[in-house]
Amino acid sequence: MPMKLKLHHVNFCTTNVPGMTEFYRTVLGLEDEPSLQATRVVSKGYPGKVGFVTDGHIQIHLAEKDLGVAFRTGHAINPLERGHVAFRTDNLEAFKKRLIEKGIPFSDYGAWAMNGWHQIFFYDPEGNIIEVHQV
Repeated sequence: MPMKLKLHHVNFCTTNVPGMTEFYRTVLGLEDEPSLQATRVVSKGYPGKVGFVTDGHIQIHLAEKDLGVAFRTGHAINPLERGHVAFRTDNLEAFKKRLIEKGIPFSDYGAWAMNGWHQIFFYDPEGNIIEVHQV
């Protein structure tokens, strides 16, 4: 089955979620994305605050920086240290196979932070973290 990838969100990490959320709302005119608060899972290693805003197409997740997430969840990659860019796919298994074929290691977090989202994380050649998830 062919797979599609679509830019879904950019995650910025912060020590001031309310301040960052206000900045993106008032300076950039983005709208709140309140539906996502209800889908958060806080019991699997990341209880931090998150603000969700959108331009109507792409979301920005403003997440409380947490240097211990990878340690607490047993993963090599911490998506909440510096942030990440996220893509949504319709075939995560095919995408994981592509990464394996190309020799790119990844952390498979499963459905850990957002209810119903299976998330994997990996590094690009410059060390930026990329998420690919499937709902």
